[in-house]
Amino acid sequence: MLPSRSARALAVALLAVLLGAMLPATTAQAASRTVQGGRLDWGIKSSFQSYVTGPIAQGSWSLTGGAATVGGSQFRFHSANGSYDPATGAFSSAFSGGVHFTGHKKADGTNELDLVISRPTIRISGGSGTLFADMVSKERGTGKVSNRSQVPLATLGLGGINMKGGSTPIALSNVPATLTAQGATAFAGYYTAGTPLDPISLSVDTKAPAEPKPAPSEKKDEDAKKDEEKEKAEDEAKKKAEKEKAGRFEDAAVDWGVRRTFREYVTGSIGQGKWTLADGAQDGGALFRFPQGKGTYDAEKQTLDADFGGSLHFTGAHDLDLKFAAVKVAVAKGEGTLSADVTTAGTTRRNVPLITFEAKDFAPKEGLAVLTEAPATLTEDGSKAFNSMYKAGTEMDPVSLAVTVDDKAQLPPLPDLGSEPTAAAEPTAKPSAEASAEPVAAASDSGPGAGTYAAIGGGVLLLAAAGTFFALRRRKAAGTGSATPGSDAPQTS
Repeated sequence: MLPSRSARALAVALLAVLLGAMLPATTAQAASRTVQGGRLDWGIKSSFQSYVTGPIAQGSWSLTGGAATVGGSQFRFHSANGSYDPATGAFSSAFSGGVHFTGHKKADGTNELDLVISRPTIRISGGSGTLFADMVSKERGTGKVSNRSQVPLATLGLGGINMKGGSTPIALSNVPATLTAQGATAFAGYYTAGTPLDPISLSVDTKAPAEPKPAPSEKKDEDAKKDEEKEKAEDEAKKKAEKEKAGRFEDAAVDWGVRRTFREYVTGSIGQGKWTLADGAQDGGALFRFPQGKGTYDAEKQTLDADFGGSLHFTGAHDLDLKFAAVKVAVAKGEGTLSADVTTAGTTRRNVPLITFEAKDFAPKEGLAVLTEAPATLTEDGSKAFNSMYKAGTEMDPVSLAVTVDDKAQLPPLPDLGSEPTAAAEPTAKPSAEASAEPVAAASDSGPGAGTYAAIGGGVLLLAAAGTFFALRRRKAAGTGSATPGSDAPQTS
């Protein structure tokens, strides 16, 4: 009996050590986390896009609320917010942005097809998931307009996906989506319930609950107090010096998406490329932000001369190699010019005027001088920068510009795409086979993708520890030196 008890005691001790070592991390991980920042990539239904813009509907689609495009037929929704519970796998996240489809224009100028899908929300609980969305649609045939909030639009195929124990970022890739009965009604009757939609991919950041702050000390340390007073005096002196520099500002940002169709070309099947941001430039999905603007601004004359940080580099097939850096913006007499150093195939041209834009009202309001989505056109030099892909005068993406003229003013926020996913989150929908056919609940061309879940955390380790204990017990009970291969493998899904 003694050898058996010793072995049992050893196994229990080992389990205790393993569990004890991991309990603090597991407990911390199990606390509910806040979803804060991220993106959802979803084509809705690629064949519907093709139908809308095809020869039958002769329509178009437009983006709302800062939504963007990625790849050939995907819409990118941004600024995720919600909650995630690693202990249960419950997940809820809403995203910003929307898409407006129109088509079948009638003689009176209205559209028979008029559909808006916005603010998609993903909710997962107990192994099942649903995609909700706000929907405004004109019923097919009757023309009756309905406006519904958070319609359960699609069910998600989560087979094999374990949502428990994750940390950050949480990434799901190519999860199959199927139209619900309520979704079919809100979809204006173009498809019936059960029709496959495009798969969804998402990546969101999660944030653990904030640690409780220690109670403030009743008496500050004298040295710390002196340092604080010194720092305050230096800040006041700096602010005074800045005010004495007439017209100088130290914080501004310019937002520009270059051109939506160019971005789609770069990341699509022809360009097969990407863009890379460096030196502080930021990706807002539908636009790029060049920050850290410094220069001079005259509020009375509404003139600006500013330099911005950040660089943007497009690369891809067919010798695509285009980089913008050292962005400058000048505004005078109601017109603005955006210039940059342009590098193509290793050759750099300095301070090339790329676009001009309207700047008719650039007076400061509430501490900010702001231009929002000012229409922009390509210059002759800009056309050369694009290797004459676009002619001079071509409409480019609009420009947004913000300059702080008050110390307390804050720049407008950028759409939050979150961190880069730890696993590939690019949908792989195939080209539509029903592009020109009127959608009447035909089978989707974009079949189920292989859903994956990234960032599984300490829960798997805990199961492995328990598996070690039971393996030891079985070995002693059977009187063998090893367990049957695979019989004690931990279940992770």
